[in-house]
Amino acid sequence: MLFTRRSILSIVGATAFTPGAAWAASSQSTPEGVTPPTETQRSIGAPNAPVTVEEFFSLTCPHCGEFATTTMPKVKANFVDTGKVRFIYHDFPLDQIALKAAQVSRYLPVEEYYPFIEALFASQNDWAFQQGENYHARIFKYAALAGMDRATYDKAWNDEGLAKWILAGQQEAEKVDHIDATPTFIINGQKHPGAMNYNTFAGLLVKAGG
Repeated sequence: MLFTRRSILSIVGATAFTPGAAWAASSQSTPEGVTPPTETQRSIGAPNAPVTVEEFFSLTCPHCGEFATTTMPKVKANFVDTGKVRFIYHDFPLDQIALKAAQVSRYLPVEEYYPFIEALFASQNDWAFQQGENYHARIFKYAALAGMDRATYDKAWNDEGLAKWILAGQQEAEKVDHIDATPTFIINGQKHPGAMNYNTFAGLLVKAGG
């Protein structure tokens, strides 16, 4: 099962962004030529693991949520925590809500990234799918539980530079790896689209050398 990309209308330049507030784009905050910490790779597992999995996901994708809550806990325990697999995460937001959530997640300490996105996946019905919901306030509830203060949250929410960086990465994934749906996994260079159950996914990991 997978979720095809929907059109992202007016994300960059939308009223939710505040030009000049972008932490990642501010030369006063980040010296020229230095990559902001919000724009660095997010991963779990040993860097020298024999199997590398790249996951392209959207935080509002129900199938990504299904994988995260039913398959990933066993994968993490049996493959990631044992040094067999490294997971690299790639933001592939399917809508503006997912983009904003991705921005916020990247403002947490690196070690808090995985627990936070797993918490968002586990609570999708609370913050992502309620018609007319104030998702700005809903996402902040989870960010605050993760230890983020309101000033940092607002900074993340309004970071236009980070939003553009995420969308540029998404466009690159579409062009280079032909990613057009979520979740999509690249396991040691081989692409596998769709949320899989544990046995199917574990079989692919073992076949790849995990």
